[in-house]
Amino acid sequence: MYVCHCNALSDRQLIQAVREGANRPYDVYAACGCRAQCGSCAGAVLAIIRCGASGRPGVQQSQEG
Repeated sequence: MYVCHCNALSDRQLIQAVREGANRPYDVYAACGCRAQCGSCAGAVLAIIRCGASGRPGVQQSQEG
């Protein structure tokens, strides 16, 4: 499902960016090779980040290191 229409970013792309360590909207967009445009997806991006930070299934961050 598309979350960011301006950059054609799907929920899967955003979740993957969070799994790889992005923990701020700026970092999520950068990991996807773009920048925020109109801001209408900001709430959804923050929700995905918060789910990843809380350790909810499906958005867990990688444990590399």
